[in-house]
Amino acid sequence: MSITVITPAASRRFPAPGAVLRLLKPWTWFPPMWAYLCGAVSVAAHADWSLVGLGVLLAGPITCGMSQAANDWCDRHVDAINEPRRPIPSGRVPGRWGLWIAQGMTVLSLAVGWQLGPFVFGATVLACLAAWAYSVEPVRAKRSGLWGPLLCGLAYETLPWVTGAAVLAAGTPAPQVIAVAVLYGLGAYGIMVLNDFKAIRGDRETGLRSLPVTVGPARAARIACTAMVAPQVIVTVLLTLWDKPVHALAIAVLTGIQIATMRTLLRDPEGRAQWYQGMGILFYIGGMMIAALALRSIGG
Repeated sequence: MSITVITPAASRRFPAPGAVLRLLKPWTWFPPMWAYLCGAVSVAAHADWSLVGLGVLLAGPITCGMSQAANDWCDRHVDAINEPRRPIPSGRVPGRWGLWIAQGMTVLSLAVGWQLGPFVFGATVLACLAAWAYSVEPVRAKRSGLWGPLLCGLAYETLPWVTGAAVLAAGTPAPQVIAVAVLYGLGAYGIMVLNDFKAIRGDRETGLRSLPVTVGPARAARIACTAMVAPQVIVTVLLTLWDKPVHALAIAVLTGIQIATMRTLLRDPEGRAQWYQGMGILFYIGGMMIAALALRSIGG
């Protein structure tokens, strides 16, 4: 009979490949990738899809992956309380490997951004600064229930949207495109607040003043819902004023569906926050693409 010897994770010298992938959190790459794609769609009916593809990779796996590694490194003590099985506190990414991976991917982000031209490079610099400012001391914006989620929302939605639009427009996008990108970034504040619900215990014990900690889960959920709905209502009004009534109606319907599902969320914010993130947000991002399609003839 053969005996399998399992090496304790804490004794590792090098990170496990699967743990590195988990450190980069592929499931978080979609929002900035989608926003970049929305930006490209909002200004161009026909695009250089190789250029769009490289930008999407930069926004998602590279830059967003870097931000996740940086966040996990800076949050390793909080994660030891909230989620001890995560790659760093579990020892599957040992020593200072989490930091080195985040630093290496920062350099990679800047190198790829440079290849896409000065506008994208500048946006990449801003994205990298935002990622580190969110997590690292002494700035650590995530300590604030206001500035942390707001910074994330703008970095995940507005910045890649404007960047994707600028690349395809070969210049500054139309004011309407920028306005809608900013509104969806502001709405993402609510999404980021809901993301903080899973870490309430660790945040409270380590002094992080996330919104669910400072105002309580019930009130934080109401604020998050309002933050998500209000910008979509404004987008609906703007599209109507810009003579895009069909697109405006479609976004209004999707917003109505979100409001209906929010009623379930508000009955049990702590228990339903992750459920809403997995289901209700699909209608939010669907509205983003509808808005991008409406803007194409305006901002092209």
